[in-house]
Amino acid sequence: MTASSAPSNLPAPARFAVFDGDLDAEWAALYAGARALAVDTEAMGLIHGRDRLCLVQICDDNDNVCCIRLHRGQSSAPRLQVLMENPAIEKVFHFARFDVAALAENLAIAVDPIFCTKVASRLGRTYSPRHGLKEVVQELVGIELDKQAQSSDWGRVEDLSDVQLAYAAGDVRYLLPARDRLETMLKREERWQLAERCFGCIPVLADLDRQRFHLLFEHSTGGNR
Repeated sequence: MTASSAPSNLPAPARFAVFDGDLDAEWAALYAGARALAVDTEAMGLIHGRDRLCLVQICDDNDNVCCIRLHRGQSSAPRLQVLMENPAIEKVFHFARFDVAALAENLAIAVDPIFCTKVASRLGRTYSPRHGLKEVVQELVGIELDKQAQSSDWGRVEDLSDVQLAYAAGDVRYLLPARDRLETMLKREERWQLAERCFGCIPVLADLDRQRFHLLFEHSTGGNR
């Protein structure tokens, strides 16, 4: 483990650590008391089964941020799995469908329960066509994220650059306040229960993606209706 302040143009997190393979016992216990955890992942690409998972980032309500470096051939992370499957801790993602599938495919983790800020944004921010993480965080939290390292080589886990680590940390630090503002908006517009039902469908959609059935619900112009 290495501990430091994440390099960034944003204020430094309260605590920042980088782990190899899994959380240590101290940070696992720290996160175990959280009401919710912001989670993000970085992979070599977008195709499950071909593109391996390289990094998992986590942040709690107290701005404790960590990055877990995953190595080629790794198939489990026991402490991370306990957290991700803890029914008392909500896991907050942006586009949870991808991250949930990646965690299941690479580490056999069945994430539950789930909140997706992208789904919540599409249901709540119907006045906007922009539902990317950068746009959601900028409007709801007032923070401008730097996305310059979004498309980069995450497979070099032993030698990730300061820019990559800063990007990874930034992507989780503002998810929880964005989540809370979206919940307020959804309840105000009487769409909260619909959102909860959508979140409950995410593991099914993730499994369909992993098995190459991602187009299952799309309308086909050929054959019978």
